[in-house]
Amino acid sequence: MFPKRFVLGSLSGAMAFLFMTSSWAADLAEIKQRGEIRHIGIRYANFVTGAGDGLDVELMQGFAKRIGVSYKLVYSDFYSVIRDLLGKDVVRKNGQVTLAGDYPIKGDVISSGFTVLPWREAILLYSEPTLPSQVLLVAPAESDLQPIEDGADLAADIVNTRKAIGSKSVLVMERTCLDPSNYGLVNVGIDLKTYNKSANLNEMVPAMLNKEAELTLLDVPDAILDLRKWAGKIKILGPISDRQMLATAFPKDAPALRNEFNAYLSEIKASGVYDRLVDKYYPGIRRFFPEYFAKTH
Repeated sequence: MFPKRFVLGSLSGAMAFLFMTSSWAADLAEIKQRGEIRHIGIRYANFVTGAGDGLDVELMQGFAKRIGVSYKLVYSDFYSVIRDLLGKDVVRKNGQVTLAGDYPIKGDVISSGFTVLPWREAILLYSEPTLPSQVLLVAPAESDLQPIEDGADLAADIVNTRKAIGSKSVLVMERTCLDPSNYGLVNVGIDLKTYNKSANLNEMVPAMLNKEAELTLLDVPDAILDLRKWAGKIKILGPISDRQMLATAFPKDAPALRNEFNAYLSEIKASGVYDRLVDKYYPGIRRFFPEYFAKTH
């Protein structure tokens, strides 16, 4: 006969395992049963403003209402956000992506202007696009560099933008959409300056203007806001990346939740709700991506 202490310990361990498994497998049915969806958001541009609103905040609030649950916003940052969703740290090495460690799972979905990248797709499920984007090269207005002239196509524009960098230093942020390894900028002779004072992409332009680097990478949604905030102080030189898509991310074992979100997103695009949210938080973005917005109608 097993000692009582062993039996109780085993039961406690089993209950803990079941709890962790339930947290990991928070698909649509579990979230409805719980009565709450936890939205992991990063204070970034106008996706999650930090003031209780933002494009992704309103998208997720509408989704919570659709599935009949309450809404909770859980703040994170670009370094911790996947760990907060999966309870695992991401390890990228030699082109491989693995998950390691055990951490508390803090939310059910990431929605925060989250770029669709191949290495992320290996460990996450993505929704249909919530917004298009692109990574740009930005300089102070007084820089001797000038915006590139339009080439034959986007690929030519990217080549010309990279050539324009020359010996100038470029501010980047690893493990984000501004990670230079995503765009073949590492070990090619470019003077890269990694910004590591925080994981806040909103700090890239102020850091550049503070002479921490001569140029910076920036994505289109952030650039739209910064061109207003820093009017007359910065300029866009050209594209560093191909066009990208931003989307909401889910654990691999939450396909029903992802599918329900896709159905919701399709409905609000058809009804005009999506257009109103885009115009509210990113006025002017349509001129960067006219083809994308033509397809949403």
